[in-house]
Amino acid sequence: MTLKSMIWNGLFVAALCLAFFLLYRIFEQYSFEQIVQSVRSIPFWRFCLALLCAAASYLCLSCFDLLAIRSLGKSLPYPKVALASFVSLSIGHNIGFAGLSSGAVRYRYYSRWGLTAEDVAKIILFCGVTVGLGLITLGGLAMIINPVDAGHLLQIETATTRLFGSLALTLPIGYSMLAFFVRGRLQLWRWSFQLPRFSIALAQIAIGTINFIFVSACLHQMLSAFGSVAFFRSVTAFVLANSAILATHVPGGLGVLEATVAYVVPSQASIGALIAFRCVYFFIPLALGAALLFISEVVSQRCSRKTREGADERAESQSA
Repeated sequence: MTLKSMIWNGLFVAALCLAFFLLYRIFEQYSFEQIVQSVRSIPFWRFCLALLCAAASYLCLSCFDLLAIRSLGKSLPYPKVALASFVSLSIGHNIGFAGLSSGAVRYRYYSRWGLTAEDVAKIILFCGVTVGLGLITLGGLAMIINPVDAGHLLQIETATTRLFGSLALTLPIGYSMLAFFVRGRLQLWRWSFQLPRFSIALAQIAIGTINFIFVSACLHQMLSAFGSVAFFRSVTAFVLANSAILATHVPGGLGVLEATVAYVVPSQASIGALIAFRCVYFFIPLALGAALLFISEVVSQRCSRKTREGADERAESQSA
């Protein structure tokens, strides 16, 4: 086993242990009665719509990995990619430091399917860039369409907010133009970057933005259960909260998400809406992801054992 493999496997074990610890810590913060009451206070149809939005977001996230693998010139069946993506991100979203926590789980899966540690590192970087492009694009649109709330939170004037939004949109536009004109490796001083094909760059921007639209829609359903709130106000709240979460790396954005959303939409950001949102987008995927991880590990160990036993039997028969 190489040093890189030992490091990735060590990170995997740490991520798994932290995931189970986090489940305990999350539910310790809220009483069981609070969680049940918050979920019951949400109309069933809104809860179902929120679940659909969350599922659509995780579907988009699996496309991040699929695009990354294609940009490397590799090929894997989509069900395998979707499994690795969902398990790694359902854990990574809750733990924080998603590049490391989800990366360790990704390596656990992708290394079994023929990808190297370098390939996994490139997939993590590609997905990180896609997250950034989506967040910047939607954030720029939110500042242009809903400058009042964004300006209120950032303590700047409406005109300045729209200007910042327009400047933000130049980044994804510039990225796509570089991919179109450079068509290969970009050299910046001592650093070198492999740009994706133009079609993949456009797909990154589109899918990254759509992903955050779905997450914002999930939050919007929860907030709307406690009062009327415009969709782009929910978008503004989530984009700004997620930016703060990425900057602080607080596990699961605990406290950061609640504080930001409560500041932007104070009348709708009740404990019921925020706990229900966490249940739908964080808790339920974490529980499913941990269960899938456990099942896939058991299946993988059994397959490995059968392969070794088969190899031993063939070796014995040949020697005989």
